[in-house]
Amino acid sequence: LWSDKTSVKIKCLKLVFDCFPYQANLTHFSHLFLSVLVKFNNCAGNKGVRYETNSLDFKVRADGTLYAAHHLQVPSKQLILMVTAWDPQTLGRWEAMVRFLVAEKSQHNGHKVRHQSANGLRRQKRDWVIPPINVPENSRGPFPQQLVRIRSDKDKEIHIRYSITGVGADQPPMEVFNIDPVSGRMYVTRPMDREERASYHLRAHAVDMNGNKVENPIDLYIYVIDMNDNRPEFINQVYNGSVDEGSKPGTYVMTVTANDADDGTTANGMVRYRIVTQTPQSPSQNMFTINSETGDIVTVAAGLDREKVQQYIVIVQATDMEGNLNYGLSNTATAIITVTDVNDNPPEFTTSTYSGEVPENRVEVVVANLTVMDRDQPHSPNWNAIYRIISGDPSGHFTIRTDPITNEGMVTVVKAVDYEMNRAFMLTVMVSNQAPLASGIQMSFQSTAGVTISVTDVNEAPYFPTNHKLIRLEEGVPTGTILTTFSAVDPDRFMQQAVRYSKLSDPANWLNINATNGQITTAAVLDRESDYIKNNVYEATFLAADNGIPPASGTGTLQIYLIDINDNAPELLPKEAQICEKPNLNVINITAADADIDPNVGPFVFELPSVPSAVRKNWTITRLNGDYAQLSLRIMYLEAGVYDVPIIVTDSGNPPLYNTSVIKVKVCPCDENGDCTTIGAVAAAGLGTGAIIAILICIIILLTMVLLFVVWMKRREKERHTKQLLIDPEDDVRDNILKYDEEGGGEEDQDYDLSQLQQPETMDHVLNKTPGVRRVDERPIGAEPQYPIRPVIPHPGDIGDFINEGLRAADNDPTAPPYDSLLVFDYEGSGSTAGSVSSLNSSSSGDQDYDYLNDWGPRFKKLADMYGGGEED
Repeated sequence: LWSDKTSVKIKCLKLVFDCFPYQANLTHFSHLFLSVLVKFNNCAGNKGVRYETNSLDFKVRADGTLYAAHHLQVPSKQLILMVTAWDPQTLGRWEAMVRFLVAEKSQHNGHKVRHQSANGLRRQKRDWVIPPINVPENSRGPFPQQLVRIRSDKDKEIHIRYSITGVGADQPPMEVFNIDPVSGRMYVTRPMDREERASYHLRAHAVDMNGNKVENPIDLYIYVIDMNDNRPEFINQVYNGSVDEGSKPGTYVMTVTANDADDGTTANGMVRYRIVTQTPQSPSQNMFTINSETGDIVTVAAGLDREKVQQYIVIVQATDMEGNLNYGLSNTATAIITVTDVNDNPPEFTTSTYSGEVPENRVEVVVANLTVMDRDQPHSPNWNAIYRIISGDPSGHFTIRTDPITNEGMVTVVKAVDYEMNRAFMLTVMVSNQAPLASGIQMSFQSTAGVTISVTDVNEAPYFPTNHKLIRLEEGVPTGTILTTFSAVDPDRFMQQAVRYSKLSDPANWLNINATNGQITTAAVLDRESDYIKNNVYEATFLAADNGIPPASGTGTLQIYLIDINDNAPELLPKEAQICEKPNLNVINITAADADIDPNVGPFVFELPSVPSAVRKNWTITRLNGDYAQLSLRIMYLEAGVYDVPIIVTDSGNPPLYNTSVIKVKVCPCDENGDCTTIGAVAAAGLGTGAIIAILICIIILLTMVLLFVVWMKRREKERHTKQLLIDPEDDVRDNILKYDEEGGGEEDQDYDLSQLQQPETMDHVLNKTPGVRRVDERPIGAEPQYPIRPVIPHPGDIGDFINEGLRAADNDPTAPPYDSLLVFDYEGSGSTAGSVSSLNSSSSGDQDYDYLNDWGPRFKKLADMYGGGEED
């Protein structure tokens, strides 16, 4: 067993040990049971030193003896134990790390391996065991720094080469350790960082010059000894927590946590917490404390009041080395502690009495605003006010609503008040919060106030006590009959006002009302059978208005139920019917309609009058029931035609009324099924055969005339298209030429060769020219060309087609006089040797030779004489 003596704190501790190996357990043959006795001697001789270990399996007596508390099975080849000694008087602390190495019994063919350290060789029974090598991190060198030397017993006999393998040698990170292959000295090549890697496991090999294994590989354990080179780091730089105001001491607030990258099993990684500052320091500079080991922040003093201090800022420091400020490294973080509100302040009215005023008969009117003060957090359940009316409003005329912005109470009318009933209200109101008061807080006497509400009188409209008012009377009462008095009541008892009445709605204009007392009389006879009656009820509306300021009015409806009297005689139905000229089963069913109602209607009595006598001779009535009867022929044959049959119908009223109604009966020949034939029906209508034939002839003549008219219109249309007017105002070329003084051809004439209209030089061009336009004042020489007939009538606006049509007519008729084609030559064309007429006029005063016009024919000879003679036109 080896103890580390790298720390100066344990330089005066001496470790003695004794090991007692036991037989290995067969089921765990790789492990040994150990009973360890270690004794620590205090060099200073202070008998008050106390010891402790970090394992429950080992204890240290007061004399410094380290012993195993019970038999234990070591699970690996080494066991690390930390022993701490401290002096209560000087507060000094010392630590020592003890590593127990467990070796097995093994055979190596008589070979022995030994190791050398700073303390020399240490030999066991059958093998050399190299204890763990401790290397402090962040060493300053010089490098390479020797760690251990490995030698074989056979190095005196043969040349041996040493090598190492493992992480840090031939595996990443590479070449952290190397070994002299000849001497067996192993070195570390650079500073170590425990936080990067805490230990290394290498294997040392010994081979001869041929590479043959000389010794079994041995394990090398290298541990990086931790140095306090890392500060504690808080997980968050700012922590947020909260605590209720008024909390008792010891109330948990929050937890802050800092981590140290150093070894947590040593003082280098053991973090302790403390509060550095608290802002503000009110009401005490130490309102909070922190658990040095867990980082839990709790309250330590009473007096947290959100209304005074809403937030505390606490600076927390974390220090390693178990909080030793002299040797440890520190870091700080900020803890923001918010004092949360509790309902510890009841709402209070700003005044003890409030007043308001409301007009009568008004609702949803705010009559008073109640203001309160609450020191709790605004717009929270601890601040939001709830108002209640606890007395003074038994009928529920008022309610109090809370303004969500200002927290004021708005006294609102929800049920109309009546000045004549209540002129004022004295309310007692109470205010509370949505959230209940905190424990131990009592309601304030200022949470109750009085509200006085005055009611103002306004002019109220008169009203009809019985609305709708219903009366019953018989129809037909004479004009001027008093029906009832429909009076209204003015609710303003304290005002001397007069009420006047008038009609508002009287559809049939049957009623009158007295403007002073509201007496209703008839202005006409009331008829139950009128269209203004609905379900025997006539309805009229009247207006009652007072003379207040401003005037007010109310309406009332009078309903008159009219009792029926027998004032309407029955009417026969149907008015028309048809029957066969010979008696058979074909009869006419008749009934009656009466505008009255029961009992002034059926059963009806149907009978034929005695005058004229032919009625009873030809017809008979058979009663079916109280409402129906049958009309049929009495004789065996009646000539076809239309007959007016009078029938007397009597109702059952008291007294009964009767009416003589005429039914038009068409008597017609019938087929074998008893149905009237078509001809028979016509004959029955009163038309003979001659009349029917005459009607048919008239119809044929009328159709013929219509047909002839249509043919004539089509022929006229065709003639109009074939003989198109040449002087249509829109198509008159002369008008167009004279209007626009156009000398050259219009836009639509640019595609036509108008050179044919110019002055011919000789007659040869007449004989040799190609078919086309030529002079019309000459008889054509040679065969006339055949021009195709135009398939479509030319459009009047197409001047090109218009010219071609005129040329074709002139060329095909050589005997026609020249004026038949006058319009063709009115267009002078572009490039004419003669120029335009206007140019002739403008140049007539000059010395122009117009003799060539004589060659153009008789038409232009006169012009030559006129202009040649010097006359002006």
